[in-house]
Amino acid sequence: MVPPARAPIRTDRLRALNEPVRAAVECDDRGRPVQLCLGDDPTPRAIATLVEEWRLDDEWWRDPVARRYVEVVLCNGKHLVLFEDLLDGAWYVQTP
Repeated sequence: MVPPARAPIRTDRLRALNEPVRAAVECDDRGRPVQLCLGDDPTPRAIATLVEEWRLDDEWWRDPVARRYVEVVLCNGKHLVLFEDLLDGAWYVQTP
């Protein structure tokens, strides 16, 4: 058994894990993402493959959430999960 550290619990040091980052996403004529720029980095990253797509609609009775998620593979092999906020049209990136 580990003895208590006796340090006070600090809730001011809590932070969200895997917080989404705003992205500029370019889509083709069918609405599928083909390239993106992450956050403040203007470097475009090409999307090689769309792995999966799904939609989430939740909390319609309170503060509605409507998102379209797309899992993609970039040309460098990195996997990302993009989502489009269907209420305001903004795109975000999360790493799986």
